[in-house]
Amino acid sequence: MADHPELTAEQRYIDDAYECLERTRAAVGEMRAQYEGGPGGTFQHRYERDVVADRVENRLAQLDIGDQSLVFGRIDSEPDAEQPDGESFHIGRIAVSNEARDPVVVDWRAPIAESFYRATGREPMGLRRRRHFATRGRTLLGIDDELFGSAAASLDSGEVQGQGALIAALTEARTGRLSDIVATIQGEQDVIIRSPLAGVLVVQGGPGTGKTVVALHRAAYLLYSHRFPLEGQGVLVVGPNRVFLSYIEQVLPSLGEAGIDIAVLADLVPGVRATGWDDEATARVKGDLRMIEVIAQAVRDRERPLRETLRVPYGVQHLTLSVDDSAAIVRDTRRRFRTHNAGRRHLEQQFFDRLAASSRTGDSAQVVRERCRRDPLVREALERMWPVLTPTELLNDLYGSPGLLRIACQRHLRRDEWELLARPRRPVAAEVVHTHHDVPLLDEALERLGPRPAHRDDDVVRTYGHIVVDEAQDLSPMQLRMLDRRSLNGSMTVVGDIAQATGAWAHDDWTSVLEHLPNRRPPQWAELTIGYRVPGPIMDLAARVLQLAAPGLAPPTSIRRIGDPPRIVATSDERADESLVELVRSELEAVGAGNLAVVVPRSAIERVERALTAADVPHGRATRQGLDRQVTVVPISLVKGLELDAVLVVEPAAILDEEARGAQSLYVALTRSTKRLSILHARPLPAVLVGDGVASSGPPSGSGGDEDAFGGERADADVASLDLDRGRPVG
Repeated sequence: MADHPELTAEQRYIDDAYECLERTRAAVGEMRAQYEGGPGGTFQHRYERDVVADRVENRLAQLDIGDQSLVFGRIDSEPDAEQPDGESFHIGRIAVSNEARDPVVVDWRAPIAESFYRATGREPMGLRRRRHFATRGRTLLGIDDELFGSAAASLDSGEVQGQGALIAALTEARTGRLSDIVATIQGEQDVIIRSPLAGVLVVQGGPGTGKTVVALHRAAYLLYSHRFPLEGQGVLVVGPNRVFLSYIEQVLPSLGEAGIDIAVLADLVPGVRATGWDDEATARVKGDLRMIEVIAQAVRDRERPLRETLRVPYGVQHLTLSVDDSAAIVRDTRRRFRTHNAGRRHLEQQFFDRLAASSRTGDSAQVVRERCRRDPLVREALERMWPVLTPTELLNDLYGSPGLLRIACQRHLRRDEWELLARPRRPVAAEVVHTHHDVPLLDEALERLGPRPAHRDDDVVRTYGHIVVDEAQDLSPMQLRMLDRRSLNGSMTVVGDIAQATGAWAHDDWTSVLEHLPNRRPPQWAELTIGYRVPGPIMDLAARVLQLAAPGLAPPTSIRRIGDPPRIVATSDERADESLVELVRSELEAVGAGNLAVVVPRSAIERVERALTAADVPHGRATRQGLDRQVTVVPISLVKGLELDAVLVVEPAAILDEEARGAQSLYVALTRSTKRLSILHARPLPAVLVGDGVASSGPPSGSGGDEDAFGGERADADVASLDLDRGRPVG
């Protein structure tokens, strides 16, 4: 690959492409200087200047590719009557032209580049050669050619294109950040990336099939090919947690698209602080669509007539508002306004009109308002009848008041369900920190309450022209309703893996997901079946767990059949910490500069961190440092969607026991590695992991004790005691 006869010529071409890019950046920079200046000029002039300046800044951002390679391939077409020698195009990250406006590099998203990703031996798409470049920055390291049609003497099946470049990319050390695959997109991936914009596209993909990175490339492609209207409407990418967002945040900027919003659901509701998750039973209640009626009733319960006639001192007399008059005002306001907060001003006007009508002095409602609006009795009455509320204030009051909770829920939830919602009321609503399962309820409350009169810009719900949703198989009906509300035109890309459904509202098929998403057009379906990340020996082991997790699904077909077999190490209570440290150091030595995730059940997080700290093993926790450290302790609940060079799974039996969908969680943990997988256990190994094809180490001498090394009750470590049919240890 490195001895290719055209290596020098292609290096010169790449150098010239970079020079053209630099000239373009300089020209755009000069334009920015022309539009920089003070606030002078007419309003029209300032507006036009700001518009041009914004476009210049966007263009500079698109031209900034950082350390990423600019050019990664070339296509040569078959000769024809119009082009006797055929045509050649260099494919790259962004489009680059020379001073004569001739294309030097073609953007990977352009229609002409489609054959670079889709051509196969059976369908060459007019190509005679496809060339892949192995580059590091501006340096060309090697060339990998594929020949088609008349140029192909002996061609393989063509199922995997650019195999040399692809394998090289897959075996590179992970950096703790997801990398783009723009240089090695495969045919089945490219079909999904270039699918039509309209409607909902569902992408089912097993571990290592590239569904996440395909979804991100699709977002970049759609913004390129539908710049108008998507640039104005916006594109949103929604991930399951902030560790995941940190992991994917570099992909879109590396593709020249920095204007796409990346968020978790909590980011979509203004003024919300959310951390942590509820237990499964509570999460099930909060994710149920019955909560729509609960929130609606909770809002209605805050629109109340007075308990007794209001008497307000006014000079030598009292102004009055009867209970019946207050009820009539509330009914009239409800009838006129769709959202709660929008009705406050109308209610106040009616309130002061009635008070003025009871005055013997004949003062107008405006005069009465000015004289009485600060009176504590008036303020208390208005707050009872129609308070201005934020979603946080509504839920803080609802959860913290048994009376409000009972009234709002009794017609829609069972008592044992609504009692799960109760929690102490915080005196200051701004200090409330919600769980992530509260977020769709806050969003529903915002829909019912509407913007506060003085905060309309802060309480707005933004919609998007296209929404990408990752790990959608775990979203509750209420969470999916949030996304539906933010879709401007029903255009969405929904990706996930039913076999990896681990949440409280995990779905068993995509039909139940689509029930809660836009249905303006029939949904489109796609499936990724080829596994690129996970080596064959690791996937073979994980496939056993898949039989428990999702018996009806077939595992992806790994293109890398050769790799290190999974390593299973038994330990004892007394040596658990020592075995953990030994195994971590051994895996680090084997993986070199690569990274290692120690995936642990919830009960073992603190103990594993203490053991690594005591042994002076530098490490981080995913919830604090993301994947920035070479060794990261990752709770099982956050490992989904990540990829690492090496993975050490601690106590798989505890994962099966502690997680609501233990088999699915274990399947996820076993399929995160690109190179090496190891398993450490003190409890009996689950039966699905016992068998051929793994490197096993027996328990050290001196084992014993009553407690499991990593938390929970310890069972006999002899694998002969396992119930092989049930796939779990015998009690």
